[in-house]
Amino acid sequence: MKRIGIVVLTIILVATVTVMNRHWVLLQLASLVPIELLIEKQDEGPNVSWHDDYYTLEWLDSRTVAIGEPLYYQQNINYLIIGDERAVLFDAGSGLRSILPVAEQLTDKPITFIPSHFHYDHLGDGLPFDHIAVADLPHISHRADNGVLALKWHEHLGAAEGYATPTFEIDEWLKPGDELDLGNRKLTVIYTPGHTNDSISLFDPAADFLFSGDFIYQGPLFAFLPNSSLGDYEQGANHILEGTTKETKIYGAHRIKPPGVPVLRTSDVNDLKAGLANIRNGTLAPSGVYPAVYPINGWMDLWTEPGFLQNWEITYPD
Repeated sequence: MKRIGIVVLTIILVATVTVMNRHWVLLQLASLVPIELLIEKQDEGPNVSWHDDYYTLEWLDSRTVAIGEPLYYQQNINYLIIGDERAVLFDAGSGLRSILPVAEQLTDKPITFIPSHFHYDHLGDGLPFDHIAVADLPHISHRADNGVLALKWHEHLGAAEGYATPTFEIDEWLKPGDELDLGNRKLTVIYTPGHTNDSISLFDPAADFLFSGDFIYQGPLFAFLPNSSLGDYEQGANHILEGTTKETKIYGAHRIKPPGVPVLRTSDVNDLKAGLANIRNGTLAPSGVYPAVYPINGWMDLWTEPGFLQNWEITYPD
């Protein structure tokens, strides 16, 4: 009986340690699984042009272009937002191909790179930018040594595809609510945590465009990652609804299929908010176990941890 008790205690200990370190374990397992990074070329429709044999361009208006990566399996979409004095590149893609030369061919204005968050598939190929701006949040800014920030594995997750966790210099800090003046064009920084606790979106009130990063887009929304929180997701949804209009066009950082860039609306954010409320009160049932997949609407699902592991804490309460 004593031996059986030791075996049971060992199993419990191993299970507990695995659950506590589940994100690290899953990342290591993911790094061992071969991934086909490129998919077949598909018809992108009449509004999209091929810049080269990898990137596509879709002009959303005369000063905003979506730079797509339709051959990368995650189908990233990055945004070049151009003002009279400078331009912003919001996200830099997978890093399979350098995006900076593409952006430089589209504008003669100096380019500021702003990541929507720190995951590897948004930081591009080694951050070769002259000017980088990131969210000024306490858990980020207090770690910067003379403006140099070393990311942590759980912020970057690059081991999944063989990327080293980067260290880079920050030139500009963006507080939630800040207004970026690009010259006859202004962008508002909106803190939109949930997918990660460092996520931001950019709102152009004149064009009524919201660039939402991975907070919301067409496809599965990941809320089971190391610094994800369902409580943060509710807060991020509220921030968007408070800062935009019913007619706002929302452009996310991924899609699930062509043609071109999907356009979401604040009605989709309301659907997400309602889904979160129903998950919290137990009236929305998931499929799957890990991740647990909750339907939000016809083109979005929310992928979370199982109920007993779900995090409803808010990183920075309003």
